[in-house]
Amino acid sequence: MMTQNSGRLSGVCRAAAVTAMAGASLFSLAAPAQAAGDGPNYVAMGDSYASGAGLSGVKDTACDRTAAGYPSIIAGTSAGENRALKDVTCSGATTRHIWNAQGSKPPQINALTPNTKLVTLTIGGNDVGFTGVLTTCVLVKSSDPDGSPCRKHFTTGKDVLGERINTVEGRVRDTITDIRRRSPDAKIVVVGYPALFPDNGVGCAEVPFARQDFAFLRDTTQKLNRALARRAAAGGTGVSYADTYSPTVGYDMCQPRHRRFIESLTPAPGSMAAHPNTYGQLMMATAALDQILEP
Repeated sequence: MMTQNSGRLSGVCRAAAVTAMAGASLFSLAAPAQAAGDGPNYVAMGDSYASGAGLSGVKDTACDRTAAGYPSIIAGTSAGENRALKDVTCSGATTRHIWNAQGSKPPQINALTPNTKLVTLTIGGNDVGFTGVLTTCVLVKSSDPDGSPCRKHFTTGKDVLGERINTVEGRVRDTITDIRRRSPDAKIVVVGYPALFPDNGVGCAEVPFARQDFAFLRDTTQKLNRALARRAAAGGTGVSYADTYSPTVGYDMCQPRHRRFIESLTPAPGSMAAHPNTYGQLMMATAALDQILEP
């Protein structure tokens, strides 16, 4: 009979096994030394879901980029050498910041060179307005606690979030095209978003959304992931999609604290609300490594 922790531990053990296995396979991505001007072998691009926002080992305060983000986990599999990684992930990044500065940070695309052999990309959640959507869902709950007032807010007259996702899809297409132009030999892995909300659509008291809005938010996450997966599939040879949703089903923000991979709106210390915790980042790294290790 499974204990409460057995499902979580099996997932973590799988992640650790894949990470260990990847050490030899990814060794070629981290050259022993780099000649001046060669540039990084691995470039990580994206938003707070890639930067490891809110976790330990802060590497860049302005971007809330930490050593616990999945790019650092992936880089660590290359014989423990992180020097080949150029991590330009940044909390709050949108597709606009692929080509435009984000505050003092240069466009993320500028990190690429002809020497880049691996690119991971997690982007789009902020284009959809992730933080604003969750805030709205909390604020409108009282108007219809048993209904779906948040869905009504974003779909009355037009499908606001659907239109935003369509825009993201086009921009991710352009991002992949530009990555391929700048780094023609790079393997590109588009890393999707994990299961933030219960996959069965049933919510919890700890997360203050109206009862039927949990299903709406689940569906919106899946719609964004499908858009990212389509762009990866259309990207041609060397482009793949890492599904982080499926392996995190059952570990969402409504699960007990000891089980969740995504923190609730009242997160545990050393983590960020509605973001992957250290276990969640490990599982995202595992999903990305599955694609990186594909021949």
